[in-house]
Amino acid sequence: MKASKPVSILLLALLALPFAVTQADGQDLIEPSGSGNINWSQGVVEAVGIGAPPEKYYGKPQARPMALRAAKVDAMRNLLEATKGVQIDSNTTVSGFMVESDVISAKVQGMVRGAKIVKQEYLSDGTVEITMQMPLNGGFAQLVLPKEIKQIEPIKAVAHEPETPAAPASAPAGDVPRSDAIVYTGLVVDARGIDVRPAMAPKVIDEKGQEVYGSAFVSREFAVQQGMSGYARDLTAAQSNTRVTNNPLTVKGLRTEGSGRSNIVVSNADATNLRSASEHLSFLKKCRVMIVVD
Repeated sequence: MKASKPVSILLLALLALPFAVTQADGQDLIEPSGSGNINWSQGVVEAVGIGAPPEKYYGKPQARPMALRAAKVDAMRNLLEATKGVQIDSNTTVSGFMVESDVISAKVQGMVRGAKIVKQEYLSDGTVEITMQMPLNGGFAQLVLPKEIKQIEPIKAVAHEPETPAAPASAPAGDVPRSDAIVYTGLVVDARGIDVRPAMAPKVIDEKGQEVYGSAFVSREFAVQQGMSGYARDLTAAQSNTRVTNNPLTVKGLRTEGSGRSNIVVSNADATNLRSASEHLSFLKKCRVMIVVD
């Protein structure tokens, strides 16, 4: 089985490229990976497979089913290769994670075999081209996300006996009453211009290296269902994304840290603002975070 010449040239060109993201379908963030790609905005890994029947079956009824089967095998092989390139956190890829355990490796391969065919095309030369997708969220996320991401139980309100209110103390000039504090509904990290790489478990840290957002802040339920963060290429689109609802806090990424370039450093002032906001609402627990990259 041989791929057509234009397809072969395209695949070789993709493999020769360093890490990069491209734009497709509006502002989707697409990262080439192996012989496929990772759509971080849609939360899927995608790959194309091409199959052709043996020459002796050309023009016979068996030709199309045999070509389809070959294309599916090729797509699954390419999809597995693309999946291995997914960055889990700043230090680990899926490929490295699979090396740790034969059981994990077998489970990842099983998920790839169960991937969905989203496009199927019969070409004039008898070959078949199919596109397969596998979601990053759901079962795959449950398997590869760090174990330190735990289920966070909701805080239950505690009933108190009514107390006689004390006489209000004089507030220092310039103090803003707590009831007037801004209520944020999500977090948008503007990480353009700092060469950040998308990951399934990114971290936001302050200039002292203290974690502001990461595995310890989210509930596994939400991280598995929708991912720890969404990704976009446009700041305005990210700020209006339904994930962060109507009033997100926007902070600027200063640089990246970690070998995988997935940890984003923000200013101490922004970190303080975020820590202050997080005590009012649980948007971090619910993974209401968008990251904007170039």
